[in-house]
Formats: sequence, C-alpha cells, structure tokens
Amino acid sequence: MRPSGRDLSEMRPVSIETGVTKHAEGSCMIRMGDTHVLCTATIEDRVPPFIKGSGLGWVTAEYGMLPRSTTSRMRRESTAGKQGGRTVEIQRLIGRSLRAGVDRVALGERQITVDCDVIQADGGTRCASITGGWVALKLAVDKLMKAGDVISDPLVSPVAAVSCGIYAGQPVLDLDYPEDSEAGVDGNFIMLADGRLIEVQMSAEGATYSRDQMNQLLDLAEKGVSELVAAQMAAVK
Repeated sequence: MRPSGRDLSEMRPVSIETGVTKHAEGSCMIRMGDTHVLCTATIEDRVPPFIKGSGLGWVTAEYGMLPRSTTSRMRRESTAGKQGGRTVEIQRLIGRSLRAGVDRVALGERQITVDCDVIQADGGTRCASITGGWVALKLAVDKLMKAGDVISDPLVSPVAAVSCGIYAGQPVLDLDYPEDSEAGVDGNFIMLADGRLIEVQMSAEGATYSRDQMNQLLDLAEKGVSELVAAQMAAVK
C-alpha cells in the first residue's frame, strides 16, 4: 500500500556516521532513507546575553537546505537577505528539543550550537535533524568531559524525533516525501528515550482525525523513537 512497499509500522533504513567533519567538536551524517542531513556541534565559551552570569549553559540550532537537496534548485536564503519562516520555525524546534534533554546547570556557562544542513530531502528533514543533532551534541559533550571541563554528564537523555501520519486512511510511521505530500494527517513527534514527549506537531492536511487515530500515531512514534535511540547509542559508543 505504501509507495515504498514498507509495512505501516516500518521505518526507513537509518544510518548515522560520526566524525564526518574535521573541525567540529561533534559531527555526524544521518540518513533516514533518502533524507540525508549533516549535523555539526560547536562549543563556545559564551552564552546569549539574557542568561549571562546565570551559570546556565545554552544549546541552540541552525537549519538549512542546500539548493539541490530537492528535485528542483532552491534559492539560497542568503541571497534573499533573510531566512524564511519555515527555516526559523524548524531551527527553533531543533534547539528547544535538544535543550529538553540537557541539564543546563551541569553544562556550565557555555553555548553549543548544532548546525543541521540538509544535503538531500525526501521528507522528515526536521526529525532527522533533531535525531542527528543529538548525536553531534553528545560527541561534543564527550569532548568536554574528557578534557575535564564538565564534571558530570549534562545530557540527561537522548532526544529523537519521527514523523507519523494518516496515509490512504491508515496510520503510518516515518513518512517519506510521496506520503507526506499526500497524507490526510501529518505529525512530528519529539521524545526522550523513555517515551516522554517534548513536542507534538499534528495537523489535518485534508482530513480530520480522531482521538483513537492520534493514539495510534503516538504508539507508532514510540516504536520509531525507540529504534532511533538504539541507532543513536550505537553511533556514539
């Protein structure tokens, strides 16, 4: 029934390759099917002015899509002189999602910026960015701990995200672009490793949905996130 031939509850193939850039304190390339995102983490000994002197650390994110990450060339946002609304919304989502898994007191007064650059897009780029972004963040924090700059691990839990939706009347896990573009209901689910929710973005794209259907999508999301967390932990060993 699905264009890819996957079962309703089947994820796309997931791979996470670490150490893919020379200079970043943490980096990975995450591939979820044909969606590929380069994630890098940068440590800086500064924080935004609004928390300066508080002793709290900060984790933030930036997101972008390369011009030919899609089927036709996208104009670089830098040539337009500003970021689009979608880009701003997604990078804020990535930042607050990653912060939900961080003990900012333990991190200390420093900032980690996670950059997520979409190399190739086939649906679920924000979810892949969050999942890969946590891996890059973890690798950067490990360097802080190894250097003795951080005493206790500030990462309290892995953070991962997956999309689910109602496609052809059926709840499905991990939408690729053909499904995403035709889904009656589309949702993004961001969770901690134990299944606690960080954020849920659900909308009717052409059909309303029931409470039972939402529960079915939550169940699928829990399954998907558990598989993604397993891939994250394997990548950072």
